[in-house]
Amino acid sequence: MSMSPASELLSWYDQHARILPWRAKVGQTPDPYHVWLSEIMLQQTTVTTVKPYFEKFLRLFPTVQDLAAAAEPSVMAAWAGLGYYSRARNLHACARQISRDFGGKFPETEAALQLLPGIGPYTAAAIAAIAFDQPAAPVDGNIERVLSRISADTTPLPALKKPIKAYNQTLVPAQRPGDFAQAMMDLGSSICTPKRPNCAACPWQNRCQAHQQGIAESLPRRGPKKPKPERAGTVFWLENNAREVLMARRPNKGLLGGMLMFPSRGWDPQNDTQVPDLLPANWHKLSDEVVHVFTHFRLTLKVEAQTAPPGFQEPDGYQWVNPRDFADEALPSVMRKIARLVLA
Repeated sequence: MSMSPASELLSWYDQHARILPWRAKVGQTPDPYHVWLSEIMLQQTTVTTVKPYFEKFLRLFPTVQDLAAAAEPSVMAAWAGLGYYSRARNLHACARQISRDFGGKFPETEAALQLLPGIGPYTAAAIAAIAFDQPAAPVDGNIERVLSRISADTTPLPALKKPIKAYNQTLVPAQRPGDFAQAMMDLGSSICTPKRPNCAACPWQNRCQAHQQGIAESLPRRGPKKPKPERAGTVFWLENNAREVLMARRPNKGLLGGMLMFPSRGWDPQNDTQVPDLLPANWHKLSDEVVHVFTHFRLTLKVEAQTAPPGFQEPDGYQWVNPRDFADEALPSVMRKIARLVLA
C-alpha cells in the first residue's frame, strides 16, 4: 500500500528536520511564545539573521509576560537592525494583550490568533499548527514554491496564492499537522530551493509534476517586477563638545516608527528637521554617500557634519546620544550605516 504525501514528507522530516532554537525537540511540547516570536521575526527575514535576535529576546524577555512588562524603547532597541519596525511595535502590543486579556496564554485557533496585533493569516495558521497541532495550512514562500512545483501550476504570483492555500489544506494530515507544516518549510529551504533544486533528495520527487516536465526551476512564475522608486536626502551629524550626537525619536506610526534618527531632510517630508536652519553655516559635507534599500524604495543619503557652537541648545524632541551607546539604542539599519560612515 502506497504512502500518502503527508506520510512520505513526515518520514523524511523525522530524519532531516533542521535544528532551530525556537523549534521543540522530539518529545517536547512546543512553546507558543517561542513559535510566535520566531514567526514574527521570520517575516521578510532569513533564519540566519533571526537566530541571534531570537536568542537575545529570550535572554531579555524570557516569557510573554516579561515582554509585555518591558518599556517600548527597550523592545525597539532589542529589535534594532531587524527592520520592518512595525513588527516590533505590534509584537509588544500583542504581548500586552495576551498578558492582559488571556492571562499570558496564547489563543489556540487561527481565528482567535488573527484578532491579535501583528498576526495575519499566515502567522495565525503557523502558530495554530506548530504550537497547538491544529489542522491549519500556513503558506510561506517556501511552501508556495514546493506546491507550485508539485502541481506544475504556472499561474503567476500573486494570483497563485489562493489556489495554493486551498491545495495545501487538502494535504494537511489529521495527525502531526504542526510537524507537517515545519516539514514543508524545511523541504523548501533545504531541497526545493529557488535555484538548482536537489530533486534527487526530495521525498516527493515521484509526485512532482514540474520535475517530470523539467520546469521545476522556473516555478513559481512571477509577474514582471516594477523598478523601485528612488529617493534622496541629507542627514546632519551634529556633535557637542562631549562627542555626543544629536538625535530624535521618530513618531510611532509610519516608516521607522519609534526609532532614533539623526536629523535629516528631503527623503521623508513629514520628518524634515529644522536643525540646519538653526546652524546654517560650517556644515562639512562628507564625500561618501549611504545607500539603503527599503521594501518600496531605494534611498541615497548625503551626510553633512559639524560641531555645535557653545551655548547651542537641542531643539524640543531631540536628545544627545553617545556613539558608544548606539549598540543598545533603537537605531534602524540605515542610521547605523550613517554612523559607521562618519565614525570611520
